[in-house]
Amino acid sequence: MTRLAVDIGGTFTDIAIELSGDREIVTAKTSTTPSNPVEGVLTGIGLALKAAKLTPRDIQSVIHGTTLATNALIERKGAKVAVILTQGFRDILEIAYERRYDQYDIFLDKPDMIAQREHCYTVPERMSSRGDILMPLDEAALDAVLDDLVAAGIESVGVCLLHSYANAAHERRIRERIEQRHPHLSVSLSSEVSPEIREFDRLCTTVANAFIRPLMEKYLRQLAETLREEGITCPLLLMTSGGGMTTLETAIRFPVRLVESGPSGGAMLASRVAHQCGIEKLVSFDMGGTTAKVCLIDNARPQTSRRFEVGRAARFIRGSGLPIRIPVIEMIEIGAGGGSIAAVDSLGRLSVGPESAGADPGPACYARGGLRATVTDSDVVMGFIDPGAFADGRMRLDTGAARVAVENDVASPLSIGAVEAAAGIGQIVDENMANAARVHAVESGKDYRRRKMVAFGGNGPLHAIRVAERIGVEEVIVPPNPSVGSAVGFLHAPVSYEIVQSLYTRLDSFDLEGVNRMLAAMRVEALKVVKPGAGDRPLEEYRVAFMRYKGQGHEIEVELPQRPLVQADIESLGEAYEARYRSLFQRSVPRMIIEMMNWGLTISTAPHPVTRLGETARRREAASSGSQQLFVDGRTGLAEVPTYRRAELRAGDWLRGPALIVEGQTTTFVGARFDAAIDEGGNIVMTRKTGDGE
Repeated sequence: MTRLAVDIGGTFTDIAIELSGDREIVTAKTSTTPSNPVEGVLTGIGLALKAAKLTPRDIQSVIHGTTLATNALIERKGAKVAVILTQGFRDILEIAYERRYDQYDIFLDKPDMIAQREHCYTVPERMSSRGDILMPLDEAALDAVLDDLVAAGIESVGVCLLHSYANAAHERRIRERIEQRHPHLSVSLSSEVSPEIREFDRLCTTVANAFIRPLMEKYLRQLAETLREEGITCPLLLMTSGGGMTTLETAIRFPVRLVESGPSGGAMLASRVAHQCGIEKLVSFDMGGTTAKVCLIDNARPQTSRRFEVGRAARFIRGSGLPIRIPVIEMIEIGAGGGSIAAVDSLGRLSVGPESAGADPGPACYARGGLRATVTDSDVVMGFIDPGAFADGRMRLDTGAARVAVENDVASPLSIGAVEAAAGIGQIVDENMANAARVHAVESGKDYRRRKMVAFGGNGPLHAIRVAERIGVEEVIVPPNPSVGSAVGFLHAPVSYEIVQSLYTRLDSFDLEGVNRMLAAMRVEALKVVKPGAGDRPLEEYRVAFMRYKGQGHEIEVELPQRPLVQADIESLGEAYEARYRSLFQRSVPRMIIEMMNWGLTISTAPHPVTRLGETARRREAASSGSQQLFVDGRTGLAEVPTYRRAELRAGDWLRGPALIVEGQTTTFVGARFDAAIDEGGNIVMTRKTGDGE
């Protein structure tokens, strides 16, 4: 099957085509077109089809990931949203967790919860925590609310009623009434978006979905229609934040699941490299034009979470952003990319990012009207990028413009030379990324000792060694086609769908019939989503319970048998929970009641087979294709270093740093303290030289 993957980033749009038969991958990279992202997609697809000598009708599957949903949330460029709540609970968004994320900051900025208080409406109704109707829905009051919100110019409605995860009848009736009276409104129900206990998280997730749904529906339908007009009539699948693929219609209903869809593809690529190379502990480093992402991977599985935050007011402080409760590959993302803008403040301090030049106008060296100094401009000034070979040679960079920007914005204010200023920009952005990686590791209870790094993204291979040295990583792997790593990762992702549903029960009074009935319904719902995109691929099922000791605030995930539960499973479930608890906290708590809050079910296609790499052929020294002067580091300064063409390197080739390995869409920098070799999978493996000190 010939498959095409598309990843829209903030600066570039990446394309990867996997040819049927020989599994060869053909790639293309083009500038993102923010005003109409579909234009950039079509340009990139045209370039990739031409390189692969294919026609649009040869494509049998399209997989798409995008940062558009993330950007819309961060930049608050979505629909005008109203919320319908249970009477008496209007201020859930304002009350939040009843705590400040930084109790000592008297000028604290509260997170923007999107829906304004005047657009939070309530209706008389009430469900119990077990789903019993305590107060029927007042439809006359509902009609009055709908008239008010339409008069206020509302475009999208989020409905989040108390305990709707246990019984969604009232939420569904509200949607029916909206469709009857005001069919132009977009509607998101919390019982479908995030049917879990904890009303604040459930409400925030529903609001986020309602906020971006009209924008994403318009974009996705336009993309699907445009692809059909171009002759690509195959199914369109969307990458989700959890590392799986879903159908177009599901993505339109739940676009909040597309937040972080692009970066999750990179994590899937890194997981495949870990499996291929037999690496137990790995960190993936993805640096593009706008952001940098770091993800921890253990035993070829990326770290995952049920919750994350968007648009933090304080970059590294939990609780300062909008909480979203969806399946997500856990990573840290910061505004540190090739387009990140450098500036010197009134105190003479140099800073880089998070503001970005983006795709339009882009860095000064793009010669598209950008005048601000960026990370890419600093790399050009230091000699890391060949101006004539950028983007497969389709875009010649303006070295003079890059130098002028660096001189004006950094060198002159600091009274230093342009090269020293460019080196300062590089050091700041590298330290920003290293610091973000350290924070992520600490939050996860892990460190980077004995971990290896997989680097990709347009700028990842160029900065990976510099970041690795700062966090103590001694081996860096750059896979083939690293510049479009996330798009390549899409090709390895399964078609999947995860559902989490709340149903409270205890081990000593286990509701066996209720749990089995709920899991069976979840399975039917998941199959409806997965089967249309799975084709004839075999399916796998994964079930979990989220358990805790009574009175605790958070749950632990425990795997369930992949079948209906029987009475004998109840005792085994308690034993599995206590074993899991001991593995995390070194001890269990005897004679405590164990309760279950949520239940999860995932159905996915079986993973693509991965062949473990064998031993690389005997090492031989690689032949250099030329040389280039670049700023190696503060100790070495400017130096003439050898350059190598990656397309000419073969398994077993070896070279000593400092050096540059150049390919059509990116460049790999081999640091002075590292050697590099090509393994059997075509990966560049950079290893710290034995006995090399600081």
